[in-house]
Amino acid sequence: MSNKSLIYVGDPMCSWCYGFGVPLQALLQSLPDVPLNLVLGGLRAYNKEVMPDNLKATIHQHWDAVHKRSGKPFGTGQFDRAGYIYDTEPACRAVVTIRNLAPSQTLVMYHAVQHAFYALGHDITQTQVLADIWQGIQTLQADKVPQQTLLTREEFVAAFESDKMKMLTHVDFEQVQQWGIQGFPALIAVNGEQGHMVANGYMEATDMLQRVQAVFDGT
Repeated sequence: MSNKSLIYVGDPMCSWCYGFGVPLQALLQSLPDVPLNLVLGGLRAYNKEVMPDNLKATIHQHWDAVHKRSGKPFGTGQFDRAGYIYDTEPACRAVVTIRNLAPSQTLVMYHAVQHAFYALGHDITQTQVLADIWQGIQTLQADKVPQQTLLTREEFVAAFESDKMKMLTHVDFEQVQQWGIQGFPALIAVNGEQGHMVANGYMEATDMLQRVQAVFDGT
């Protein structure tokens, strides 16, 4: 399996990516020896416009559909803050920061950021909120995080706000564009040097597993 892997392209503030966590976890349990590489898509990265009411209504409709399909919980009030700007870059950058400094916790951070936003209604465009999420992970996962990758809250904030992490996050966005991926979530199965799209949108674990195994078997 050393030459076989999965690439998951998503965004923490993409509701279908949030729901996709359910079948994705089931898939990964069926493929415990296959590494997963997470690439951040930048759904609404660098957005500067205050969210209009009609967009809020449309997004809530998507959330209802995701809840019905996946069973994932959704809170309310995420967009009630005055002047709310739906910019997904900070959430993506938080995950990129952990991917670079505590890689074993990348998917944990990704799902924790999603939960904070969708289930708890936290404003994950804010640095201190993202630092709270990481601090919570370290508290719960202290026995699982390798000592050499432990990050204090202050170290996380410093790295998150650095030009390096901003650049690396932008590199992810550019890579996704180069691949021609325009919708999230997307899952790519890699066999040797060849990558094959197995899911572009929400898909159940059994269907994904069948497609992934076909790629890995070369059929």
